[in-house]
Amino acid sequence: MPDQNIKRFQESITRELKLTKDRVRDLIGNANWGADGGYKEAILRKTISQFLPSNLSIGTGFIIGNTDHYQGQSGRISTQLDIIIYENKTPVIFREGEFIIITETAVRAVIEVKTKITNYSDPESGNGQNTLNKIINKINKLMDFPSFNPLNQQRKKFVGIFSFEYDQDFMNERVAPALIASNGLVNHISLGADKFIRYWKNSQGLNLPDNYIGRCYIRYNLRNLSFSYFISNLLHIVSDEDPIERYWFSFPIEGTKEIYRQEPIVQLA
Repeated sequence: MPDQNIKRFQESITRELKLTKDRVRDLIGNANWGADGGYKEAILRKTISQFLPSNLSIGTGFIIGNTDHYQGQSGRISTQLDIIIYENKTPVIFREGEFIIITETAVRAVIEVKTKITNYSDPESGNGQNTLNKIINKINKLMDFPSFNPLNQQRKKFVGIFSFEYDQDFMNERVAPALIASNGLVNHISLGADKFIRYWKNSQGLNLPDNYIGRCYIRYNLRNLSFSYFISNLLHIVSDEDPIERYWFSFPIEGTKEIYRQEPIVQLA
């Protein structure tokens, strides 16, 4: 057997992301937080692009759609999305560098990227846009696009929230209502290097409390593996076929991540 340490390799992805994002902050300090945030999106896009299949591209921009395919009288448009992963075989509406405008059926994944997320702020206030509940409310507008409905039978899309930093308690009572409001639309959340949240459409086989087998969100404490598990789940969802031959590489925790599950789970109706 070769002397491999796959877990350490996956942990190195987290370390590399953290190291790279700190370089710009060290250089510019507090001079321009807008540019700092944009650079973090670019860091994550670059890291993901290293692993993407060649039939997929990555960019930033908008999704547009229209249920009236001929007259165009039922149009809709998303807010600007930090990261969009899309199929190369589908024509784009507009492209300029990494900026794209694209139709919903071509989209395999969308990701909202933040420097640091906190758990909650008053939904009626104009402050605290980097809070989990407000980010989820923003992403929920994707429900205007039928192919993003987590309950439909179309191909699953990866919808994620990625935060480079997080220093709060993700078991806080404010977190569960935000997840319930998402109702499965957001299916993967990485909160700093350690905290990971996943949506399960069917939890059969996970041995949950009270033998629950319905839809739910589960929170995991994955020390130094949250970023890499986020990316690994992304790759398995956006690929044309689930690459089961690399599960050992993508998810290297011995005994699976379920041993690091935090309870209670968040049940969905």
